[in-house]
Amino acid sequence: MSCVAMAASTSVTKSTTTTSTSTSQSKLSSSSAPSTMTPPSIDLLYLTFNCAKNLLDIPVFGSHLQTAFRQNATGLPEVVVLSLQEVAPLAYSFIGGYFLNPYLSRYEQAINIAAQHIIDDISSRNSETVNTTPTALPSKPYTLVRAKNVGYTAILLFAREPSRLKNIQEAEVGFGAAEIGNKGAVGLRMLYEADGGSSELTFVATHLAAMEWNLPRRNANWAAIMRGMAFENPEVVVNSYKTSVTPSPASTPPAEDEPERTRLLHNEHNEQHSQLQQQLHNISVFRPSSFLFVAGDLNYRISTTSPPPSATFPSLDPESENYYPDFFRLDQLTRERNAGRTLHGLSEHEVRFPPTYKYDVLPPRPGTREPELDVPWKFAVHRYPGWTDRILFLDVPSWLKKGNSQDPKFNVRAYDCLPVLRMSDHRPVFLRIDVPLISPSDMAPPSDLDRGVSKDPRARLPMEIDPEAWERRAAARRKEVMAGWSMYLWSTKQGVCILATVLAFGAGVYWLYRRF
Repeated sequence: MSCVAMAASTSVTKSTTTTSTSTSQSKLSSSSAPSTMTPPSIDLLYLTFNCAKNLLDIPVFGSHLQTAFRQNATGLPEVVVLSLQEVAPLAYSFIGGYFLNPYLSRYEQAINIAAQHIIDDISSRNSETVNTTPTALPSKPYTLVRAKNVGYTAILLFAREPSRLKNIQEAEVGFGAAEIGNKGAVGLRMLYEADGGSSELTFVATHLAAMEWNLPRRNANWAAIMRGMAFENPEVVVNSYKTSVTPSPASTPPAEDEPERTRLLHNEHNEQHSQLQQQLHNISVFRPSSFLFVAGDLNYRISTTSPPPSATFPSLDPESENYYPDFFRLDQLTRERNAGRTLHGLSEHEVRFPPTYKYDVLPPRPGTREPELDVPWKFAVHRYPGWTDRILFLDVPSWLKKGNSQDPKFNVRAYDCLPVLRMSDHRPVFLRIDVPLISPSDMAPPSDLDRGVSKDPRARLPMEIDPEAWERRAAARRKEVMAGWSMYLWSTKQGVCILATVLAFGAGVYWLYRRF
């Protein structure tokens, strides 16, 4: 097994002889400070988890995060992003705000608890003496910079140094019934500045359609993301461009000049259309100047049908003839991505961890103590185990690669899953990666690039942006709020109490009115 639970014993722990605690603290924001030979980079951890609408067990999740932070690293990542699906009950998710905060805040607590343990461990190893003098409570290692949700799906952005994150933008799209967010995607885009350089980063958190047979719907959900997720209002972009275009002066040319005039007008129209498409490209998920990371419960399975009673399931035993890596060749996401039907242009690091879904959590073993870090489980018999929870990225563009050792590149430290948690039938998956600092101007495709040939979606959009995307999302959001309050009043104890109080008050007022 390559999950964190098994990999903890093999994680790299680089020792240090530095005796100054303050020096060790300065190294914590990056586990690999850039040297003169190493281009500057961003140490990033992106984690996806289907929370099954339950409150997070902070001590358990925090303990597992510690192991994830230590895997192939000696310090903390500079940026942590969480993609959460089914983050809370649907009523709370649709209403948001006050009702959703208790669910989201637990992840902030868990991350900071785990990070503080890492800091304390490094400080104690680097100190020759133990300071027993009581000190003030430490500040939070991570700051929650932005939290955003679309229905069930949320994205949380944390940073060690929030001041390095500039120009944060948001985008969202729903593709549930009536385009509401029981299934959907939410994104954040920002400029990260450090070490005299910068990179533009785009993160998308999503939850695609479930069920084995729903493969076409999953691909359609991804198409909805490409078409409807815009970081600025596309209608404003279109209208602004229309008003900025000055029409050619009308004149009546001689008859023999009419073909030439038609050709010139046609060329002018094509050029204007190309300029407009470039502006829309810049507000899409595939912005040419940005790196892109997509994480979530993508729900791609290893079969289009449910398993029969006699089905063979993957085994985590390396000696078994059904050892789980042999089943990955059936993975729908890999097949559909290679065929160009989903996740266009994105790459994925080699998957070595076991299936992350679907788990039946068993009762605790006798004598189990809290926190329960080793949860007994078995695969659910009515679903084929699958790698539903994934993280993909848009790699360094080909036009920046010269074919030598100095080429900017991603360095994947770990792509793995966490152990089973009692709260969910999914396992969390995380990606720890060093992202090179490449300025937005350097990322942009060169003018001589043949956009008609390049398959990089930063050069040519696979699908045009819907100009009415923001208007459609606003209409869907109004439906979510109405549905959320309706579900809250009729399906929760608090809502029933509110209804009962209102009815009792109304009955009392009516009785007084009739009596007097």
